[in-house]
Amino acid sequence: MNEIVLIHFSGRDQPGLTAEVTGILAGYDACVLDIGQAVVHETLALGLLIEIPRDEAFLRLQNALVEKSRELELQVRFTAISKQDLKHWISAQGKDRFIITVLGRAISARHLARVSAIIHEHGLNVDRIERMSGRLSFAAHAPDANACVELRVSGSARSEAAMRAEFLTTAHEMRIDIAFQRESIFRRNRRLFAFDMDSTLICGEVIDELAKMAGVGIEVANITESAMRGEIDFKESFRRRVGLLRGLQEQRVRELLGTIPLVEGAEQLVGTLKMLGYKTAILSGGFTFFARHLQERLGIDYVFANELDIVDGAVTGEITTEIVDGARKAELLRQIARQENISLEQVVAIGDGANDLPMLGIAGMGIAFRAKPLVRQSADHAVSVLGLDSLLYLIGVRDRDLATAAQSS
Repeated sequence: MNEIVLIHFSGRDQPGLTAEVTGILAGYDACVLDIGQAVVHETLALGLLIEIPRDEAFLRLQNALVEKSRELELQVRFTAISKQDLKHWISAQGKDRFIITVLGRAISARHLARVSAIIHEHGLNVDRIERMSGRLSFAAHAPDANACVELRVSGSARSEAAMRAEFLTTAHEMRIDIAFQRESIFRRNRRLFAFDMDSTLICGEVIDELAKMAGVGIEVANITESAMRGEIDFKESFRRRVGLLRGLQEQRVRELLGTIPLVEGAEQLVGTLKMLGYKTAILSGGFTFFARHLQERLGIDYVFANELDIVDGAVTGEITTEIVDGARKAELLRQIARQENISLEQVVAIGDGANDLPMLGIAGMGIAFRAKPLVRQSADHAVSVLGLDSLLYLIGVRDRDLATAAQSS
C-alpha cells in the first residue's frame, strides 16, 4: 500500500532550501505528484504532494524532514490525502482555467476583496496570485505609477457573461481595470498588435485638429456627433468631414506632425513588443500622412489609413481611395495575419471607437482602450485607467522582466 501525503513547509526563504528538501525526498525514492512554491516578502511557502510506500521508510522520511526543517528554521506539516481527495484533485486538472488581471495606479485590499468575492460568487477558485508590477501602492508618491496583480483561477463559471459584466461595473465604480481571459496556449504566444491611431496611439483626433486649422471645427464636430448617434455611417460622415477641409494648405497640414502627443505608455509598449519580436500595425480611419509619421517614429511594421488628397499644395476635399472603416479594418487585420502566417488567436487589437469593434471582435484579444461606454461594454477587455504599456501585463510580461532585459541590453 502506498501513502499519499501533502508536505507543507513555511518560514524564511534562503538559498538552497528547495534543494535540501527535495534531496531528502530523492534519497527515499518518493514520487512527487505535485509541487508548488511561492515567496512573499522573503517568506517561503513550499508544498509537495508525494506518494511513498506505507512502511518504516516513510517514518524515517518524516523524521529526516522534521530534522532538516529544524536545521533550516522552517515549519513543516504532513497531511494524509485520502483516495477520494486524490481523485477529486486529479479530476480538477481538467477544469477551465482563467487569468484575471487587476490594474490601477494602486491596488488595495478593498480592490482585491471585491474581485475575489466576484470570483467566489461565480463558482471559481483562486489557484495562484502574482504581483506583475514593481509595487502595488506607490500612487501617493508616483501618480503615474502602474500597479498590477494577476490571479489564476479555475473551475466552471456559472455565467462568464455575467461575471464579465460584474467585473466591468466594479472596474468603473472602483476606478481600476479588470481583464478576464481564458488561459490558453495563445496567451503567451501572441504575435501581432494592431492599433487604431486617433485617441488610441495619440491623444486626439487628427481630423479635428485639421478642421480647427481650416476654421470648420464646429461643423466637423457636429457631423461626428451625428455619426455617433447612428444617424449617418462612418463612410458618409468621413466624406462630409473631409469635404469641409477643402482649400487647407499642405504646409498647414504638415505643421500638425509632432504636435499631437503620444498616449501614455505608447513608446514603452511598442518598443517592448519590437524587442520581443512582435509585429505591429496601425489600422486607422484617420490619415496616412500622420500614421506614417508614427511608423517612422515608433518602428511600426504595417500602416493602413486614408489618403488625404492634396493637389497643387492644397487639400481637395475629395476621397480618392477606399475608406478605412470598421469592416475594412477587420479585412486588413485578416490580410496581415495571413501574410505573417499566424492565427487570429495570436492577434491583439486595440481601439477606442465603434468602428474598431469589428477588428476587436475577430482578434484573439480585443481591447477597448480608454473607449466610449458602448465600446467598453462590447469588447472582451477594457483598459481605461493606465497607459498603453499596461497591456504588457495582459500578455504575461512583468516589470521585473523588463528590468532584467534592460540590464542585459
